[in-house]
Amino acid sequence: MTSALTPTADTSLADWLAYLESIHTKTIDMGLARVNEVAARLQLALPMVKIVVGGTNGKGSTCAMLEAILLSAGYKVGLYTSPHLISFNERARVNGAVADDRTLTEHFARVEQVRGSTPLTYFEFTTLAVLSLFDASALDVVVLEVGLGGRLDAVNIVDADCSIVTSVDIDHTDWLGDTRELIAVEKAHIFRAGKPAICSDPVPPASLLAYAADIGCDLWLFGKDFNYSGDRQQWAYGGRSQRRSALAYPALRGANQLLNASAALAALESLRDRIPVPQQAVRIGLSQAALPGRFQIVPGQPTVILDVAHNPHAAAVLAQNLDNMGFHPYTYAVFGMLSDKDVAGVVAKFGQKIDHWFCTDLPGPRGLSGAALAGHVERTLDTAVASDQSPLCSHYADPAQAYAKARERAGDNDRILVFGSFLTVAAVLQALGRKA
Repeated sequence: MTSALTPTADTSLADWLAYLESIHTKTIDMGLARVNEVAARLQLALPMVKIVVGGTNGKGSTCAMLEAILLSAGYKVGLYTSPHLISFNERARVNGAVADDRTLTEHFARVEQVRGSTPLTYFEFTTLAVLSLFDASALDVVVLEVGLGGRLDAVNIVDADCSIVTSVDIDHTDWLGDTRELIAVEKAHIFRAGKPAICSDPVPPASLLAYAADIGCDLWLFGKDFNYSGDRQQWAYGGRSQRRSALAYPALRGANQLLNASAALAALESLRDRIPVPQQAVRIGLSQAALPGRFQIVPGQPTVILDVAHNPHAAAVLAQNLDNMGFHPYTYAVFGMLSDKDVAGVVAKFGQKIDHWFCTDLPGPRGLSGAALAGHVERTLDTAVASDQSPLCSHYADPAQAYAKARERAGDNDRILVFGSFLTVAAVLQALGRKA
């Protein structure tokens, strides 16, 4: 690093990220006052159409489909997502390409120059840097994924032209509350008065509906203002005044992807006067949308499935997706989770669908040990042994080692599921030599 105190645009991205981890005493420090203060000094104009996407699960898929459709329609598009799987650069995309190191460090330096003594967390600082990048890129549309919650998340400094809440379920209870009603209020704060607000949760909490009514946003509800239908070959979207039919199924796999796709199409319908999107762009975009780690199937044998599911709601969808696959004699799980997650709630969704759990340590202060994780699995499933030869649980020092052991056990017709955390999936992706 150029200096521990004064990194510059010439400082490496790795050194910048290490510096950002050191400048605030807390990893998470909820509140918008500090980030708004620095944003004002940056004089961010952000004149483009802004779509903000929040929710417990489905955010990443919805963002990926919006980006792909808008690019197919010929728009210049920025996409901001988090967390990343392998490299930080994944978080910022301009016109479909990840931002390069130098571009990022230039905007890091710009934020550092104006923040003065104002403390910023890693996420706040990097969010401002990406917004600065987007502001300088002459874009037509930006799609911004909320990091945590909504009300106090740094992304919420942006006044969205359209907001989406994909789902509301229990996660991050230390920060957002321990009921759907409490969590829904946090997420609903990305809605804006007089602007379209899309909610694709089939059973939205009353608190979300009440907040939307209080602020006077234009609330679009799944099942009322937009919906979808389909058969084995194709599906259709129906909105308030727009219907899109004879659509191929999204390239993203999984039972919930039509719900996510319909939310994306509802958002585009609500913005059709500003960013009209032709039918062909929808077809092409849905066929090209890609998102690593969301029911991602690696080519070859045995079947390897990568999924970042880390809460009970996402685990239930993943379990359903496993049921929808063809027959596999045995299913092996490479499983790693963080200690502040509902491990028992996740494990319970799988019952006896998994024949052997290869539990793994995860790094960092929040990482749960493989041994502790195996204990959770055994207690939750109330059995420690599947047979004399095949124990239900074993534990390993890292995800790559756990995957190697699962790979040794699996036959060509079996399947290996890698899930439980972004960290688990990222480590196995790297072990496979694949990029996110």
